[in-house]
Amino acid sequence: MKTVVNRRGLLGAGSAMLAFAAFTNRTAWAAGSPGLTTHVLDTANGKPGEGIKIEFSVLEGETYKLLATVHTNADGRNAEPLLTPENMKAGKYQLVFYIGEYFAKLGAQLPNPPFLEKAVIQFGMADATAHYHVPILATPWSYTTYRGS
Repeated sequence: MKTVVNRRGLLGAGSAMLAFAAFTNRTAWAAGSPGLTTHVLDTANGKPGEGIKIEFSVLEGETYKLLATVHTNADGRNAEPLLTPENMKAGKYQLVFYIGEYFAKLGAQLPNPPFLEKAVIQFGMADATAHYHVPILATPWSYTTYRGS
């Protein structure tokens, strides 16, 4: 019996396996590794919030100290986790999302001044061995957050 190999099918299957492996590795890190991630969903336009400035700070004494300023990518996420297993610490933190600036860049009809300039999320992380995900859903008029997975 002669075996016929369909090269296109084999290439397609290989590409699918590589995509699945990349997705699985990303998902495994987010779900299983200690750290902090975030993302923004623009619920007014039904898409990820791309290009949003985010300031990340830690509470030291009574003042928040800026640790990093990042911008979201096309998927509404920053390129790297804000905290990784190596620098993860329990404590109080703050994320400031510049959503007024984002919606203005999109050409949204905003009052002057805009109703929401920034979405400020202050939160605590008690377990340095856990993964914390702090997303926001945003419009020019509202935002909501939750502890994601």
